[in-house]
Amino acid sequence: MNLVIVESPAKARTIGKFLGRNYKVMASQGHLIDLPKSRLGIDIEGGFKPRYITIRGKGQILKQLKDAGKKAKTVYLAADPDREGEAICWHLQQALKIDENQPCRVEFNEITREAIKEAFKNPRLIDFNRVDAQQARRILDRLVGYQISPLLWRNIRSGLSAGRVQSVAVRLICDREDEINSFVPQEYWTLEALLQSGADGARFKALLDRRQRKKIELSSKEQVDGLMAELRTADFVVEKIVRTRRQRRPYPPFTTSSLQQEASSKLGFTSRKTMTLAQQLYEGINIGQGQTVGLVTYIRTDSTRVSEQSQKEARELIRDTFGADFVPDSPPHYRSRKGAQEAHEAIRPTSVQRKPADMEKYLTRDQFRLYKLIWDRFMASQMAPAVFDQVRVVIAAGDFTLKATGSTLLFPGYLVLYRAEDRDADTVLPPLEEGQKLKLIELLPEQHFTQPPPRFNEASLIKTLEEKGIGRPSTYVPIIETIQGRGYVVKKNKVFVPAELGYVVVELLKQYFPEIIDIGFTAKMESQLDDISAGKLKRDHVLTDFYRTFKERLTVAEQEIKRIELTAEVSDETCPQCGRHLIYKHGRFGRFLACPGYPECKYTKNIVKETGVPCPHCGKMLVERHSKKGRLFYGCSGFPECRFSVWDKPLPEKCPRCGALMVETVRRKNKTKRCSSKDCGFKEPVLAGAAAEG
Repeated sequence: MNLVIVESPAKARTIGKFLGRNYKVMASQGHLIDLPKSRLGIDIEGGFKPRYITIRGKGQILKQLKDAGKKAKTVYLAADPDREGEAICWHLQQALKIDENQPCRVEFNEITREAIKEAFKNPRLIDFNRVDAQQARRILDRLVGYQISPLLWRNIRSGLSAGRVQSVAVRLICDREDEINSFVPQEYWTLEALLQSGADGARFKALLDRRQRKKIELSSKEQVDGLMAELRTADFVVEKIVRTRRQRRPYPPFTTSSLQQEASSKLGFTSRKTMTLAQQLYEGINIGQGQTVGLVTYIRTDSTRVSEQSQKEARELIRDTFGADFVPDSPPHYRSRKGAQEAHEAIRPTSVQRKPADMEKYLTRDQFRLYKLIWDRFMASQMAPAVFDQVRVVIAAGDFTLKATGSTLLFPGYLVLYRAEDRDADTVLPPLEEGQKLKLIELLPEQHFTQPPPRFNEASLIKTLEEKGIGRPSTYVPIIETIQGRGYVVKKNKVFVPAELGYVVVELLKQYFPEIIDIGFTAKMESQLDDISAGKLKRDHVLTDFYRTFKERLTVAEQEIKRIELTAEVSDETCPQCGRHLIYKHGRFGRFLACPGYPECKYTKNIVKETGVPCPHCGKMLVERHSKKGRLFYGCSGFPECRFSVWDKPLPEKCPRCGALMVETVRRKNKTKRCSSKDCGFKEPVLAGAAAEG
C-alpha cells in the first residue's frame, strides 16, 4: 500500500478515486509544523535558524500520518505546486523520516485522472530552493511583525500588528486619501455640435477641437457662450475622412489577481469569496455517475502560460462551435508579468469540453457563475481578434474644426464570447463624404470638473499591489482581511477609507522604519524571494542584509517612540448608565459604541443601521446584519422573537401584484426591483434617473 499526503480532505477524496485501491490518500489539512505563536521562534545569532513546533491541535493528525507512513511501501507528498506546498512537503519529509534522496514529491497543476496518473509516474526530490524562499518570507514577516508590533502595542494600543506587506497596502490607501483631500477641482467645458447629414439624414455629434489649428481649452461659461455665437453663423463642411481597419485582441487567460478583479467587477464577489469558490472548483466536483473531477487548474498563479494540449482542444472546439474564421492562424501567447512563476499555468478549465451549460446542474449558483467566467475567458483568449472599421471625421466650421469618431464591428472574433469593458460599445457614424455640407441642429455645451483619483476597492487595490510587485497570488486575500481586521482601514460603499489608526501607524513607520513602508523596497524584497526560489540568491544573504539595517532602526525606535493617544470619535448617543457621550471603538467584530468611563462604566452597544423599512412579519424595523462569514443581510430588529431576513436590500414600497415586501438586487451594475415572495415573481428595472433621485 502506498501513502499519498495532500492538503485538503476534498482533494484527498478526488485523488483517491483516480489512484485506486493500492493507494491510501490522507490530508494534512494545511501546515502541521510552523513557528510558535507565543514567541519569535528564530535564532537570529545562529544564522536565522527557525525553531519549528507542531501546530497546536495538529498533533493527532501528524501522529496518524506517521503511523500510516510506517506501514506504507512508498510515501508520496502531493501538496499544492507552490512554495507553501513545497514547505509542507519538506516538513512532512522530516517528520515521517523520508530519505532526502528519495523522489517523493508529486506535483500537478490540475486534478484530473490523466494529470494525476502522469504526475505519479514522475515523482521528484524536494526543491530546497523553494523551501528556502518560503522560509525567508516567513522569517522576514516574523522579524517585522514580532519586533515592531510590541512597539505599537505599548505606544498606541494592544492587538496591533505591522506586517511587512500589509503596512504597504495601508500606505497606498492613506496616500490615495491624501491625494483626494488635497485635490482642487478645475472647471472645464466641452462643446458638441449636433449635426445632420442632409435634409432627412441621420444625426450625429461632433466635438469642438481646434481654432485656426490650435487646441481649444474651454475653462468658463463666458468663453463657451462667445464661441457658440460664432459657430451658429458658420457653415459646417466635412473636411477630411480617415478610415482605418483595426484589431482588438482578446484578453489573456486569468491569473489569480485578474480573476479576483474580474469576479469583483462582473459578479460582485469579494476576493475571499472568489478564492473559496475557485478552490472548490479546483479540488473536485461530483459531475454525476460517481465521477469527481477538478474543473479548473491550480488557482494561485501569476502566469498566463497555457499548455499546448489545452490550446489544441480549445482551437478544435472554437472551430466546431463558431467556425474556422474564429480560430487564429497560430495559438496566441501572452506575456506574463516580470517575476511570474512560468512553471505554473494560467487559470483555465481542465477540459474545455466541460461546457458551463453542461456543468450547471452539478454546481451551486455562485460556483457556476465563476466557472463560466473562467471558461469564457480562457476560450476567448484562444480566439481570433475582433476587427473594426474605424472612421475619424474632421469637420470645418469657419475658423473652427470639430472631430467625430465612430467604428463599425466587421468581425466579432472573441467578442462573441467575452466582453470585459464598456469600451466594447460602438458609436456608428452615418455615411459621409469629403466636401459634404452638414446642418447644425443644436449646440450642446457641458460643464465639467476634474475629478480626484478614486478610492481603492478590492479589485483596484489587488491590481495596484500586483503592478507594483507587492505580494504574491496567495497573499492578496490575507492582506485585505488583515488591514480591515486590525482597524487600519474601513470599507464604506465597497471602497477603502483609512481610519485614524491607519494614518498613525503609517506615519510612525515612515519615521522609524522607512524601508518597511517603502513600496520600492518591498517590491525588491519580493524579487529577491523569487531569486532564492530560482537558486540565484542564498536565503541567509538576504536575511542578513535586511536585518543589519532593521536592527539599527529597531534600537532607535525603542528609545524614541512615545505614547500616542488616538482621538476618540464621539457619537451623539449618551450612556444610559452614566450619561457620558458614547465613543466609537473597534473590536474583533467591527465597530461598536462604548462608554469612555471604562473601567468604572463598562457599557457597550452594537451599532445597528436601520433600513427605514418595517418587517412584513411583525412590523418592527429591518436592520443591517452580517453573517458569520461577514456577508451583509437584512433582518428584523425583533430577533430572536422574529426571524424574518432577506439577502437583498429591502425597499419601502410593496409589491403591486401581491403586496409583499419589495427588494433591490444589483447584478452587473444593473439595479432591479423585485418581489421578495418566490411565489410572485414580479420584478422591474430601476431606471437611472429614479435611482439617482432615491
